[in-house]
Amino acid sequence: MDVEILARIQFALTTGFHFIFPPLSIGLSVLLVIMKWKALKEKDGFYDKMADFWLKIFALTFSVGVATGIVLEFEFGTNWATYSRYVGDIFGSPLAAEGLFAFFLESTFLGVLLFGKNRVSKRTHFIAALMVTIGATMSAFWIIVANSWMQTPAGFQIVGEGLNARAEIVDFWAMVWNPSTIDRFTHVIGGSWLTGAFFGLSLSAYYLVKNQHVEFAKSSFRISLALAVLASLFQLGTGHASAIGVSQNQPVKLAAFEGQFETGPGDLYLFGWVDAEDKETKGIAIPGMLSYMVAFDTQHELIGLNDVPEDLQPPLQITFQSYHLMVAVGMTMIGMALLALFLLWRKKLFTSKLVLMLFIPSFILPQIGNLTGWTAAEVGRQPWVVHNVLRTSDALSKVVSADQIVFSIILFSVIYTILMALFIFLMSKKIKAGPEPVITEG
Repeated sequence: MDVEILARIQFALTTGFHFIFPPLSIGLSVLLVIMKWKALKEKDGFYDKMADFWLKIFALTFSVGVATGIVLEFEFGTNWATYSRYVGDIFGSPLAAEGLFAFFLESTFLGVLLFGKNRVSKRTHFIAALMVTIGATMSAFWIIVANSWMQTPAGFQIVGEGLNARAEIVDFWAMVWNPSTIDRFTHVIGGSWLTGAFFGLSLSAYYLVKNQHVEFAKSSFRISLALAVLASLFQLGTGHASAIGVSQNQPVKLAAFEGQFETGPGDLYLFGWVDAEDKETKGIAIPGMLSYMVAFDTQHELIGLNDVPEDLQPPLQITFQSYHLMVAVGMTMIGMALLALFLLWRKKLFTSKLVLMLFIPSFILPQIGNLTGWTAAEVGRQPWVVHNVLRTSDALSKVVSADQIVFSIILFSVIYTILMALFIFLMSKKIKAGPEPVITEG
């Protein structure tokens, strides 16, 4: 198999596995802040014990996320050495900022959260939880800055020629606030909130169906539901803003998202299938709705794939399907969150076993949404690793062979399988143990 394809498969494998954990960590950290804030006001220790339980879940998730993220740093220097040399001065800056200003903040205050209980005041413990959330969010920001620069590069210049050519920063803040940073950061954070919220809903529903830790589960469900409703509606807005940004900065990607071959008003497909050979998309679409969503004009002209050279088009089927799966999952989560909110208002939620059982597997929905969203964004950028600057095929290391990459894919697959099995085992153990009971005096 081609070295480029193998290298991309390896990076997709390692990045995809790693990305299961950071969004969950960010979302759970928000739940922790809410619970620690409520613990400041209560007297019986109920919310304090609740926060203690979710802190164990968070710590496990954070640990696996850190372990799996280290691999990615090395891959830039092995499989993608040309990329690292060409844009390392730029790409390395936000990654360094992430380590200095975000990861250290998060990990330091996580230590206070884990080992400071009964050694610091409740207020200090709450502040530590808040700092962990800020650190996790800042970490996501700097990672998104690096990736967004690859999507919409700005604030740089190319110096040197031929093999000595490389990109240098000429305006650091233009690089940071490149055209897609805000849209993509807010969309990723919304997805992270949903990931934590639906994990909270899932676990709480499990306890309620099993009739275990009932009061804990009801309170956790309410807190998680509040975040789920907020995040799902927030995600709808950020997704719309992100699509507008893609239409302006990466119009070919938008055409691939919706399988649009003819230049003109864009239709919005609910679902479909891209026939690249006959250059048409078959499915159910709302005429002119894509144009209306990006420009509030059903006749607004959008570029079609027929006007783009084939070597500058991304793989169409996977881009189209992953994008539409992401949207479908997002709308499903909105519907589930609003349904639960309605039933809670009607005081029927916790007596509806069918609805609660529906929420038990729901933790997988934001994970699917996150991974398909990233797939659409990254595959839809092809053939560029840095949009209109550096092709993916030119970013490869020159000395890495296909056999070496195949071996590493097999090795990573084995290690990640073991790591996931260990994660599931430890998570199951914590879930079965449940929260510690509240001990009241007298």
